[in-house]
Amino acid sequence: MPVNVTTRVDEELVRIIDFIAKREGMDRSTVIRRFLLKAVRDWLVDRSLEDYEEGRLTLWQAARKCGLSVWEMIVEVKRRGVRVPYTLDDLKEDLKAFG
Repeated sequence: MPVNVTTRVDEELVRIIDFIAKREGMDRSTVIRRFLLKAVRDWLVDRSLEDYEEGRLTLWQAARKCGLSVWEMIVEVKRRGVRVPYTLDDLKEDLKAFG
């Protein structure tokens, strides 16, 4: 069930949001929701990849935490230049998910 959330933003940000809304043929609320969803997803991926890089999560666990497939997470790893701390035990755990 949707919940209303209220926040204050400066006038310049509102002008930019309204410009984007007009250009994309959307209303202001839709633009804000889409940007907020993208920012939240990016944050989740950032934190999950930090945990992956530090060895606190496997790639499979990081992907699941973000709601992504392993293949989508691999794309993020490459795109963001994340150091891969992959061990043989990690590979075995990831392969169990396919079997």
